[in-house]
Amino acid sequence: MNDRPNPPSPSRSGGRAARRAARAAPLADHLRPVRPGLSGGTYSALTDTDCTRIHQTALDALEQIGLADAPESGIRLLIDAGAILGADGRIRFPRALVEDTLAGANRAITLMGRDAAHDLDLSGTRVHFGTAGAAVHMVEPDGRSYRESTVQDLHDAARIADRLDNIHFLQRPMVCRDIPDNLEMDLNTIYACCSGTTKHVGVSFTEPGFVKHGLDMLHMIAGGEDAWRARPFVSNTNCFVVPPMKFATESCQVMEQVIRGGMPVLLLSAGMAGATAPATIAGAIVQAVAECLAGLVYVNAVQPGHPAVFGTWPFGLDLRSGAMTGGSGEQALLTAGCARMHRYYGLPGGAAAGIADSKLPDMQAGWEQMCSNVMAGLSGLNMVYEAAGMHASLLGFCHETLILGDDLIGQALRCVRGIEVTEDTLALDQIRAVCLAGPGHYLGTEQTLGRMQADHVYPALGNRMSPKEWDERGKPDLIAAASARKDAILAQRSAARFDAATDAMIRARFNIHLPT
Repeated sequence: MNDRPNPPSPSRSGGRAARRAARAAPLADHLRPVRPGLSGGTYSALTDTDCTRIHQTALDALEQIGLADAPESGIRLLIDAGAILGADGRIRFPRALVEDTLAGANRAITLMGRDAAHDLDLSGTRVHFGTAGAAVHMVEPDGRSYRESTVQDLHDAARIADRLDNIHFLQRPMVCRDIPDNLEMDLNTIYACCSGTTKHVGVSFTEPGFVKHGLDMLHMIAGGEDAWRARPFVSNTNCFVVPPMKFATESCQVMEQVIRGGMPVLLLSAGMAGATAPATIAGAIVQAVAECLAGLVYVNAVQPGHPAVFGTWPFGLDLRSGAMTGGSGEQALLTAGCARMHRYYGLPGGAAAGIADSKLPDMQAGWEQMCSNVMAGLSGLNMVYEAAGMHASLLGFCHETLILGDDLIGQALRCVRGIEVTEDTLALDQIRAVCLAGPGHYLGTEQTLGRMQADHVYPALGNRMSPKEWDERGKPDLIAAASARKDAILAQRSAARFDAATDAMIRARFNIHLPT
């Protein structure tokens, strides 16, 4: 009897090594378990009948109540389109005008990145997660403190977002509080974002007179006005209304200019349920829909078919105190209901989710961010804004939370992807082989190993160790791990930085506050 172990089979050993190498290699984009643009829509917060009632009520509001405070230019445009100026100064919208606008609205919108690999197809129920907001503070989790946000913080957020697979776009998440001049702040916001990421960027303009300067900078970055118009990689976040049912005069003037400059717009209506919008979820959605329908008429009166994201952003309110409740179940339902209305209209839409009312990246922040992000994704929301990084009901932004949000959104996207039912995934042959002729378990089988990357999302920082292993490894801390990754990303130069000639040209024209 020979007790010596048999030498390993060269073919089996080589096959196993090849399989391990294949599993370690990055998957092709189309094979990744989660990716930008997965189709949601499996959850509907509203029935078809509910949507029709909301739509008809919104039309009633536009026809009977209308909107006040349109600028003179907007009044002319809207009257020429078929709206009616009342003796009370309010613009009212006949049903036929709104229905005709809906019929001709642009439904084939792609928000472009400077790198075409980051283009966002907003058709159907494709879901994309990203940042947004206008936080005025940075959250420092190590010291459990808040400080004013700076242009460097914004640039760093862009650089971090550029490296996170599940953050698909960067809308400006904070205000540069260290730049008191509003024109310089707007221009430095564009510079800080675009030099930090090649993903699609969203910005705002404080005054109509600033738009020309911003477009001039974007033409320089793009390589000329024609190149910019062919691939506009920045959109304008436009709070064109002051709820309830009033136009924001200067923002409307900004909107007219950016449309003529070839910049996509986000039509943003952000009423507070119980304060500047009805307290009921359905009523808040009605008002947001009515305001955005008015905005859609306005956009198409300026330029028919211009790309506009239907940005219904109603927010929740704690009626006991008047505090915003961005992390509540009501907020999740508001966003999911708005996403359902976007599907009802077949329009590219966006809304807010992922907001934490918690002041720090803690357990409260986790449940608040996951609740609304999952609901938004399952509802098929095209653009999930404010999905990562936001604290204190949008007053604070945290780099570490942005990084942890990448893990969180990865799990949310896996929920969006859902359950595939095919002959292969039903696995009868595997069950037969394991139970009748195999080891009685599925560990290490070809099918298990073959699907472990394609079907499963693994957190980059989330900890799945046993208590024993966690203790033996020095009890690693989640926030400390996020801080370490932040430091590692920021230790490298931005891959999105402009070439030397372009950067010099921009700095010669504009007062850029970031160092070279």
